Amino acid sequence: MYLTATRTSYSAIAEPYLDYALEEFGTEPYGRAMLTAFAERIRARGGARVVEVGSGPGYVTSYLHGLGLDISGVDLAPGMVALASRSYPGLRFTEGTMTALDLPDACLGGLVAWYSLIHIPPEHRPGVLAEFHRVLAPGGYLQLAFQTGQEEPLHFAEAFGHPVSLDFHRLAPEDLTEQLTRTGFTVRASLVRAPEETERTPHAYVLACKEE
Repeated sequence: MYLTATRTSYSAIAEPYLDYALEEFGTEPYGRAMLTAFAERIRARGGARVVEVGSGPGYVTSYLHGLGLDISGVDLAPGMVALASRSYPGLRFTEGTMTALDLPDACLGGLVAWYSLIHIPPEHRPGVLAEFHRVLAPGGYLQLAFQTGQEEPLHFAEAFGHPVSLDFHRLAPEDLTEQLTRTGFTVRASLVRAPEETERTPHAYVLACKEE
């Protein structure tokens, strides 16, 4: 099952992945700009609670905490949760899956899925978006980041010297916008940037709001 493969794979590469992710994040201004806009929207709502799903080693959760958000992280891989907890001891990270979040209805003012929705097969994506919609309060914000394109999933059997089984599903922004609209979201901002030198595809950032 894809959840088991994703959990095992990311636990195996947690340590080397953190250094790689921090370097990428530090040299990519567009994503940070979208996160800053997201944080401003949350602060305008009075600083409501935020969760990052697929929080990995915790660097995005930490970045948003630094922007003044009341945020915690949820990740599928116990290795990632352990690493994030060690790296950012002042923040809370727990194990969980975005397919069935252990959260009550309408409890969040914001939710972030930063390059984590890409591991959900297309047939399961509507259910995950519905889960995001369930846990967000009316007027709450959803921030997504993902690689774009219509190509077949990119499969990795090795990463950072470890055997893995990871599928990366590229999303078309227009298709995702349509899915979000059907789920009850309104897209407030969308940004697509060109690939950097080492990247295969363009990247996109979408900020959506749960309709009130």
